[in-house]
Parts: sequence; C-alpha cells; structure tokens
Amino acid sequence: MTTSIDSGALIDRLPPVRGDLVAGALLNHETWFRVGGAAEVLFRPADQDDLVHMLREMPKSTPLTVMGLGSNTLVRDGGVRGLIIRMGREMAGIEVDDDEISASAGAPDPAVAAAARDASLTGLEFLSGIPGTIGGALRMNAGAYGGEMKDVLISCNAVDPEGTIHKLSLKDMGFSYRRCRIPEDWIFTSAVMRGVPGDPNAIGARMAEIRQNREKSQPMRTRTGGSTFRNPYGHFAWKLVDAAGCRGLKRGGAMVSEKHTNFLINTGNATAAELEGLGEDIRARVKARSGIDLQWEIGRIGEPNDSVAAARGAL
Repeated sequence: MTTSIDSGALIDRLPPVRGDLVAGALLNHETWFRVGGAAEVLFRPADQDDLVHMLREMPKSTPLTVMGLGSNTLVRDGGVRGLIIRMGREMAGIEVDDDEISASAGAPDPAVAAAARDASLTGLEFLSGIPGTIGGALRMNAGAYGGEMKDVLISCNAVDPEGTIHKLSLKDMGFSYRRCRIPEDWIFTSAVMRGVPGDPNAIGARMAEIRQNREKSQPMRTRTGGSTFRNPYGHFAWKLVDAAGCRGLKRGGAMVSEKHTNFLINTGNATAAELEGLGEDIRARVKARSGIDLQWEIGRIGEPNDSVAAARGAL
C-alpha cells in the first residue's frame, strides 16, 4: 500500500535520455527490505554522459536521490518525491589493467572482488563481504573483514548537481569511519582501485572464508538491509543492542535478528514504518541503558504514509 504520487507533471519536464525513465516506479522491488512506496520518477542512466545530460537539463528545483543495489536503503511507505537515480546494470562495468581495477558506480562490490581475483590481484577481497555497489562504497568508505575503500582507492569520478564532472584523489575523499567529505549531492560515477599481485587460489580461499563467516554470523537469507547502526567509537553496535535486551524484539512485521542484533528483518509483511520505528525503539533502549546515541547506517529515504500506519493499526 502506497500513497498516490502525481508523477506526470515531473516526467513531462525532464529531458530526453538514452537510459530508462519511468514515472511512478514501485521501489519495494528495488531494495533488499522489499518495502516502501513509489518513485515520482525513476531514472537509470545509460552511462556518465547520460547522467550529466539529465543534471544539466532538468529543472533545477527537482529533488534528487541516488540508489545503488538498495541493500542498505529503507524506502518509506509514502514514496520518494522528485527524481531517483538508480545506478544499475547500465553503469556496472568493470575493467582490469595491470594492477588497476576500474569500476562504474553501479558495479556490485562482490563482482569487483571477483574481477580482482580473476586477475590475480589481492587486497580487494573485503569487497566480497559487502552487499552494495562501488558508488555506495565510496560514499561510506565501506569496509569489512580488515579492509576499507581508503586502502585501495586511487581516484574516482563524481558529478555535481550542475552536471560538472570532478576527478577526485584519495586525499580529496577525506575518508573516515563510514564517511567521506564529498558533498552529499555529488553523485559518484566510477572508481579506480589498486590491487597487489597475488595467488588467485589464496585470494579465492580468502573470499570463500569471508562468505562462510557472513553466512554463519549474519541473516543472509532474509529480507534485511545490512548493518543498521554505525559502530560508536570504542563499541560494537550489536553488543549495545544485545545488552539493551533487543534481540528478537518485534514491531508488527519487523524484527531484530536473533542471529545478529545489528540487523533488522522484514519477516514477510512489514511496512517501512515498522522497520524504522523498530530502529528508533532500539536507539531509545540503548540510550537509556548505556547513554550512547546509535547513528543509523541504513539510508532512509522518502516520506511516511499515515494511511498505511492507520490501516496496519486497524488489522
């Protein structure tokens, strides 16, 4: 159930593009949580030039939101106004040249790790444990299993809201824990990373180890959104959540994973409001017990839908 967004007015004012442009596209199929409303307009650019054309020619007042795989995104039930730019298969190219791996922003992180392995390059195995895209990895300095983007990045491209392309160095990125200093409204389009020559068998074994560790410790085969909260300095978010008595906590169709307490799960019929509300319940309990304010790692976009909440309450 979603709100009705009048998407006709906006799409009629957007320039012609080579990629896909869809009014009123349902977004519950675009995220791993499988919840949420519709996009006013969804745009899948054919390439960087197509994106630049859109940004230069569209009405400047148009709200913009960028999505990758939707693995760490919660779309609210009321949908998302404006233009959603979805980095999909059209912008997922990967190339290897000597010890450098070039990837478009829509390239899945595990696919980049696999390309590096096939080229006998080590150092990027950690990406096989991150269920997102290179664009998202750049924005958040994504890391896992002993590696982070700051360890492998050479340079990247980003496009600002005016459609100007910027080539950024590692220093320009200003990486810190799950953050970079590039303006939020700049859109990453590609990255160049460096690997180190290595044994492909050893690289493959490390990737298999990462996959096995994820399957043992995380709710891999559920409708989830990855890590819910950032780790506060000196703490692990899951330990704080567990200590606050939130393991298995529920709100409607949303539940805290019993396998890993920093994961929220859609048990089958959750709304985005229930998932977000459960996250806020957790934050309140952790704050009351430890005095620590947990910060969301999952990106939450769009508008709430009061009619959805009302309907759920009547069930």
